[in-house]
Amino acid sequence: MSALATPNQVQNEPSTTKEPTYILHRTPWQPPVAVSGEGSYIVLEDGTRLLDAVGGAAVACIGNSHPKVIRAIKNQLDAIPYVYNMQLANKPAEALAKKLVDGSDGAFSLVGFASGGSEAMEGVLKLARQYYTEINQPQRTNFIARQLSFHGNTLGTLSLAYHPARRAPYLSLLDEHNFHHVSPAYARRFQGVNETEEEYVERLRQELEDKFIALGPDTVIGSMKSVCVKYGALFILDEVMSGMGRMGTLHAWQSLGDGAAPDLQAVAKGLGGGLQTASTLSQDSGNTGNPLACAAALAVQEIIEEENLLENIRVQGAYLGDLLKERLTGPNSLAAPFTFDIRGAGGFWGVEFDFEQAPASLDFRGQSFGIAVQAKALLNGLVIMGFSGGSSLDGLKGDHIILAPAYNIKKEEVENIVDLLVRSVEEVLRDSGL
Repeated sequence: MSALATPNQVQNEPSTTKEPTYILHRTPWQPPVAVSGEGSYIVLEDGTRLLDAVGGAAVACIGNSHPKVIRAIKNQLDAIPYVYNMQLANKPAEALAKKLVDGSDGAFSLVGFASGGSEAMEGVLKLARQYYTEINQPQRTNFIARQLSFHGNTLGTLSLAYHPARRAPYLSLLDEHNFHHVSPAYARRFQGVNETEEEYVERLRQELEDKFIALGPDTVIGSMKSVCVKYGALFILDEVMSGMGRMGTLHAWQSLGDGAAPDLQAVAKGLGGGLQTASTLSQDSGNTGNPLACAAALAVQEIIEEENLLENIRVQGAYLGDLLKERLTGPNSLAAPFTFDIRGAGGFWGVEFDFEQAPASLDFRGQSFGIAVQAKALLNGLVIMGFSGGSSLDGLKGDHIILAPAYNIKKEEVENIVDLLVRSVEEVLRDSGL
């Protein structure tokens, strides 16, 4: 596709407008236009009301249009909307940074701001390298990440990660010298038949240590904690999607107990709840701390605390997981033979489908099942995120649905999400000849 597409060049379904588009959309259809939103609902320009089960990409953690956030943005807009942090500090950035440090159980002491998750991860990589340069260990130039991981859309983060489909168009531009990969921590597909969980984890740890040794232990900048501690590397976490309450604790690693805290960490998405401010929780990465975005993010974090939303998403998230398993794997489920795995916690759940054993009559007519379900769900009034591939090293196996509802989701809304999702899955299966 050319960089400048003609209006409506990419359109299958589901557009509810006849107006042409001049945006190079990421979907294979022209998406409908949202005009307003409140709580877990989004309203389209034709009046259609959608239940948002994913918050964009696990972003809108308190839903839409919370009055406290709107008020904070308006107040900051009236005060001062922008300063440059090489020249001036600002109160919202200072207050937000303090709140983040105070909520880290002593793990962090300083915060640096960026404008998005990919940029936050780039900042972490640069900061890690800078750290070793400043302590006179310039030989540390290697990063180790996991296959099937995803850490952003820049060339640096695509090099760090190993998502086959997203890397494919850019392979000739990616850095294969300083970025290295070990097996995914993905027990459902890669744990041995007779292997215990402890044995599986130890096999992954040993593989990582072997990679350290092969590269030269004193050349590695960061990776898995126990091995990092042994060889003096940094333990780096990407919690851009999973952090800031998404898993039911402020930081996902806090649910694992003492000893899980990282040296460096990137967060985003739920930090600002849709206001697109991100943070590298570490030494300052030299990026911005826009007062308008920081004021919004501070209000989001205060709402999560004041309204006890972490407890709510733990309760409603567990209920969501139970309903998904009951409705998609139960004896009366049309989808049961193809539902490979349902996994998650808090407000972050994934459903993986597999069609390797599907009957020959099942024909998706060239469509990806995950994307087809996303499109069907939108027509049924539900916003979800669908993916194809990404559960095998060749990027061909597995279709996924991600659910990431707002932390203030209600029980009846959880039930509606599952009803609409199951309906959409079954409609796609029936349309495909099942």
